[in-house]
Amino acid sequence: MIKSAVAIIPARGGSKGVPRKNLVELNGAPLIWWSIKAALESGCIDKVIVTSDDDDILSVSHELGADVVKRPYELATDEASTLPVLRHALLSMTCEERAHYQYLILLQPTSPLRTSRHIEEAFQLIREGGGDAVISVLRRDSSPLKWFVEKDGVLQGAVNAEFPFLRRQDLPNVCSANGAIYIIGIDEFLKNESLLTKNTLPYYMDEAVSIDIDDTTDLQKAEMIMADSI
Repeated sequence: MIKSAVAIIPARGGSKGVPRKNLVELNGAPLIWWSIKAALESGCIDKVIVTSDDDDILSVSHELGADVVKRPYELATDEASTLPVLRHALLSMTCEERAHYQYLILLQPTSPLRTSRHIEEAFQLIREGGGDAVISVLRRDSSPLKWFVEKDGVLQGAVNAEFPFLRRQDLPNVCSANGAIYIIGIDEFLKNESLLTKNTLPYYMDEAVSIDIDDTTDLQKAEMIMADSI
């Protein structure tokens, strides 16, 4: 049996920018549906888990086809990190069940424009690219690498003393995580409780599909992009 992946979608009940964000309607469906849908339609994910402290989110997610895990209060506060939430969800499975899966795929529900195609491409990258992990990223302008910082009245290179004097085309590529996809081996994650390894590969995504829903403006932008794609 070829081991595949388990997707975990963390969906806390509380949210500040958009109240009840994970259940708010986007293009005719709850926000969380778009991540569940992408996971279910991908060819590399055999189990989809939604972890939440909120009974309504768990109920809706179950109706939409996901397995659900009720997380404890201490993992649902504003200060709680995603990493122990992932660990809790993985350990909710028995050792025998967990052994069926090789990879953990974190899909944040605030990335509704990430599709099954993106997941499959990122999964292919970790299977064939020789990395230990994959993080979806967005290209950024490398010019800040040329910046200086002022410390104790004198200038220092923001990163090092070399970058400020290099041509922009000679600077390394700069990117930032867009929050859509994180993939790592389950054993690796449980051992180190980190999504970043010494051999993490970037999966580049376009800016248009990298929207991270934080407020109503982001929701409106996502609605417009979805409408244009129909």
